[in-house]
Amino acid sequence: MFKVQTLNNISVHGLERLPRERYEVASEISSPDAVLVRSADMHKLDIPASVKAIGRAGAGTNNIPVAALSKRGVAVFNAPGANSNAVKELVLAGMFLAARNIPQSLDFVKKLEGDDKAMHVAVEDGKKKFVGFELPGRTLGVIGLGAIGVKVANAALELGMTVYGYDPAMTVQNAWQLNSGVRQALSVDDLVSKSQFISVHVPLLDATRGLINAERLKLMPKKGVILNFAREAIVDEKAVIESLDAGGLHAYVCDFPSNALKGHPRVIATPHLGASTGEAEDNCAVMVADQLREFLELGNVRNSVNFPEAVMALLPGKTRLCIVNENVPNMVGQISTTLAKRNLNIADLLNKSRGDLAYTIVDVDSGCAQDVVEEIQAIQGVLSVRCIPAR
Repeated sequence: MFKVQTLNNISVHGLERLPRERYEVASEISSPDAVLVRSADMHKLDIPASVKAIGRAGAGTNNIPVAALSKRGVAVFNAPGANSNAVKELVLAGMFLAARNIPQSLDFVKKLEGDDKAMHVAVEDGKKKFVGFELPGRTLGVIGLGAIGVKVANAALELGMTVYGYDPAMTVQNAWQLNSGVRQALSVDDLVSKSQFISVHVPLLDATRGLINAERLKLMPKKGVILNFAREAIVDEKAVIESLDAGGLHAYVCDFPSNALKGHPRVIATPHLGASTGEAEDNCAVMVADQLREFLELGNVRNSVNFPEAVMALLPGKTRLCIVNENVPNMVGQISTTLAKRNLNIADLLNKSRGDLAYTIVDVDSGCAQDVVEEIQAIQGVLSVRCIPAR
């Protein structure tokens, strides 16, 4: 029986993926094997030593102490792409809102006074202040071509826009999904200089903090629109406001309100609604629950933010060892030697690395005693070991 602790309300659709005959799931539980979380801040929590994995029902993991957990050999999973359609739709909505000056016109209507005749006269007289523009023929630059960025780029093409994309770390899987009509930008500066709309879809790292700044805004064509549904600090808020006030930018559309942005006539700010749909919450919960289950029951790793991707079929009758260790030479050799001394024949083996971490799956022909696990755990550089019994 596996124990899974929930730190937030997780979609029932996700929890149903953990069969009750094999999983105990609760918000209060002792010695959990795994934790399911959405937005709860785990940085100050005392995470039990029993925890083998954390599952984030969403994409970002800023609320999880990933580095500290990596040192303990704990896998952290997320759900990339599960909320991509929800974010894509909000980005498209943001483009329409900005292009047609819809928030400003709605505010104008709210302030109308008098009888219907007077309002009609005011509407006909005032509507010229809200003349907008159409999207076909305009240019969108998408920075970051992950699951969300690809969907945004493809949808913009369908609207008749010219689309440039930039992502030096784009995966092969996402490349297959990207419409061939999306043009390649050579750099962020190249993309900015060509784009009337810019949508950012990158994680917040040291390299992406302030990615859209005063210098880059000067490269952008006049009356451009910045859309930020990724992370607040990726766009330099002060530089954006200065450009809006100077008439450089037409609008800033974001999911991160602040006192500086609130009330600005050219800012459209939503209250962090990017993944706030019932469908997205269900999709994220299902995806991460499936990944946790596969890791706990089979040792396989999919969509981890700190472990390498590692998937190996477990044959009937084989016992599986899952070993997390520092990515240093001769670890596999030491593990193999330990098993050989115990007359344990290796039926299959997979070793993958990611940065400073390595993950090894070893299937042996017979059962594995606890003292074997302890001997492997004692190897210098080994962070965690667990044994999955034969079925």
